[in-house]
Amino acid sequence: MSDIEKIINDAWENKDQVSQNSDQALKDAINQVISDLDSGKSRVAEKIDGEWLTHQHLKKAIMLSFRIHGMETLAGPYSSWRDKSNILKGKTAGWGDKEFEQAGFRMVPNSPVRKGSFIGKNVVLMPCFVNIGAYIDQGTMMDTFSRAGSCCQIGKNCHISAGSGVGGVLEPAQALPTVIEDNVFLGAMSEVVEGVIVGEGSVLSMGMYIGQSTKIVNRSTGEIIYGKIPPYSVVVPGTLPDKKNPSGPSLSCAIIIKQVDEKTRSKTSINDLLRE
Repeated sequence: MSDIEKIINDAWENKDQVSQNSDQALKDAINQVISDLDSGKSRVAEKIDGEWLTHQHLKKAIMLSFRIHGMETLAGPYSSWRDKSNILKGKTAGWGDKEFEQAGFRMVPNSPVRKGSFIGKNVVLMPCFVNIGAYIDQGTMMDTFSRAGSCCQIGKNCHISAGSGVGGVLEPAQALPTVIEDNVFLGAMSEVVEGVIVGEGSVLSMGMYIGQSTKIVNRSTGEIIYGKIPPYSVVVPGTLPDKKNPSGPSLSCAIIIKQVDEKTRSKTSINDLLRE
């Protein structure tokens, strides 16, 4: 365990006592964590030996950061904003050409990106929102009005379509954040939340709503799973009737209509995969 991890964990045991007047060593540890998350040196969750693991002390540091910083007002040309001083000014506040060239991502106007989030090279940020602790890997497109919640993990070369949200899971500290693995297409106006994992290469149709309680049905086998879309799945929204009351209202579900290998995925357009 690192010194910073020990400091954060010890402070967490008495988090109600953490404030702007806390010891400087704690403040320095928290601010170092936020800086490391911002640069990509650390990430809240990562895949180790095939399993996604959460680094709890990093989530704890994010939550403690709100206790050691006060409120601040930022005035703009047509409005003012008030938030915690550690995130109010955003990740790219004060950046010029040099900083953007080093970071290597493209960011169009009106894309709030909070400090403590990581944006990889060749990412394109249309007008979107990226919250603290989020990790967006290289080559991904965050389309117009999409959202990356606190601590969510979005992989390489993904497309998070317009109006879609990848939910954040900041609390509890031990909970896995929502994960979108590499090469995933998330259709327009979709929501993936509550620590759901979308496996590599999957294609999700527009209007998908998936949380931990959503039934994920494999149409070919009838198998029902929760919380994880298997890699290279093609998924569309559907409904399931109540077996005990077939005439009653049906519940929404996610239906895996097919699974394809990486070779097929690379040669087939998104629209073709979603067709019957």
